[in-house]
Amino acid sequence: MNESVRAKLLGLQKMEATESRVYRKLAVMQVDPVNRTILEGIAMEEERHESEIRKLTGEDVKPNMIRVWKHIILAKIFGFTFSIKMMEATEKDVAAEYRELGLHDIANEEDEHEENMIAMLDEERLRYSGSVVLGMSDALIELTGALAGLTFALQDLRLVALAGLVTGIAASFSMGASEYLSSRAEKKEESALKAAFFTWISYLITVLLLVSPYLLIQLGFSAYDGIEPHSQALIGTFTLGLLIIGIFNFYVAVVEEASFKTRFLEMTAILGGVSLISYAIGILLRGVLGIEV
Repeated sequence: MNESVRAKLLGLQKMEATESRVYRKLAVMQVDPVNRTILEGIAMEEERHESEIRKLTGEDVKPNMIRVWKHIILAKIFGFTFSIKMMEATEKDVAAEYRELGLHDIANEEDEHEENMIAMLDEERLRYSGSVVLGMSDALIELTGALAGLTFALQDLRLVALAGLVTGIAASFSMGASEYLSSRAEKKEESALKAAFFTWISYLITVLLLVSPYLLIQLGFSAYDGIEPHSQALIGTFTLGLLIIGIFNFYVAVVEEASFKTRFLEMTAILGGVSLISYAIGILLRGVLGIEV
């Protein structure tokens, strides 16, 4: 065995040892016995792969504990499905490496068996991802548009913040109630009450984040010189809106194995279009109603 092949095998052996340790730790964290059994099964398969490669290298390797703890932390924050998909995404070409080395059985298992087992996992929070999307996207589009219109109609930080909070908080309860009634009417498998809660909380958190620039600048936290405070606040709101869109769509893209770029550009375009229309409406109504600020 030449050194190049040996180095590749040792790298794959370390990867299998690391992933098996991650799956073992994730299994221990599970309350659901089905999820625990599936994760333990994947861990055993990774351990068997590591054992087969060890026969070829004749060496024992230790798992990369930095990677292990990184994925455990990700699982605690974003859920075990996100952590697993992130880990597997970084190893998407590993089956081809195994085939190059003549390890076709391991390659086939990496391609098919593990993927099928991962698809069997059931994480509760993902069953309500639609409710989170509904609450967050509605809050982003509706409130950012409303704040854009109010900002140029009123040009007063306190009034815009007050109007935004009242509108947003009232709308969050309305959206939660609508999701509850919709889930009950459609008789979905998910809990209608939980669906309503996830819609409400995602809407409310988004509202608080979008309004926060107006409150912070009112308190004296100004980031730009030479720009009107209300314009600064609106810039801050747009920036936070894009950040929320980016983070959430990255999460969904990883979990659902979808295109991040397509989703991000779509939501950004909608957000920008609605805000421009609201801005124009705010200017128009300010003139029609004769409001002086």
